Amino acid sequence: MPENTKEQDNNESLTRRRFLKSSGIALGGLAVGGALGSLIPFKEKTNEGKVKSDKKTENYNLALMYFTQEQFRMVESATERIFPADDNGPGAKELGVAYFIDHQLSGDWGFNSREYMQPPFFKGEKVQGYQGRIRRREIFDIGLRELQNHSLTKYKKNFIELNEEEQDDILTDFAEDKVNLTTISASGFFNMLRSSTLEGAYSDPLYSGNRNMEGWKMRNYPGSQMAYTDVIDKKFTVIPPVSLRDHLGH
Repeated sequence: MPENTKEQDNNESLTRRRFLKSSGIALGGLAVGGALGSLIPFKEKTNEGKVKSDKKTENYNLALMYFTQEQFRMVESATERIFPADDNGPGAKELGVAYFIDHQLSGDWGFNSREYMQPPFFKGEKVQGYQGRIRRREIFDIGLRELQNHSLTKYKKNFIELNEEEQDDILTDFAEDKVNLTTISASGFFNMLRSSTLEGAYSDPLYSGNRNMEGWKMRNYPGSQMAYTDVIDKKFTVIPPVSLRDHLGH
């Protein structure tokens, strides 16, 4: 190849490289200039040299897997009355308890998949818990429907439209079996709702409740610690809680 042709190719290559660098079209660095670049969120580096993005981090785990929107709002309202926010900390709604219950009902727990569900069925003692053929997700479906019906009958309003005192009254009627149901026990549904509320408030955040470990913080509960060797021989010490997620990389 003639010398002048090689020189011309090198100049064109340098010019093309200079253009790519100055215009921002550098695929390896994920920096795209021009009209396309304006569509990508601007990122800047922090003092530590890490890339800082203006894009808000979303929690995609907060999505419904079983409940309808109406059922979810009822569960949010009912669990908040069972575990209300106060001076000690957040209530069930802020802790994500309704999401916890929704996700549990969509899986093995909701299907009673690890339990014997075949006849004959006998009425069990209270200490034995529920004995029957109806699965937990069906109990919640029936219980929430009857909760709504009782609210409409007694106050002529949807459950979520009631004030706190009225909601407490409806839930108390269920807890004390003052509502006659044909397929399930009113108190049985309330007790299941109550126990699920407490489980959602204090379970590991992995299961969508106890958001930011706030339930544990209210109880000074240490969560899922790897060991207690640093404090086992000392007086009571408040340890910042640790979730299962915190063990990644250990």
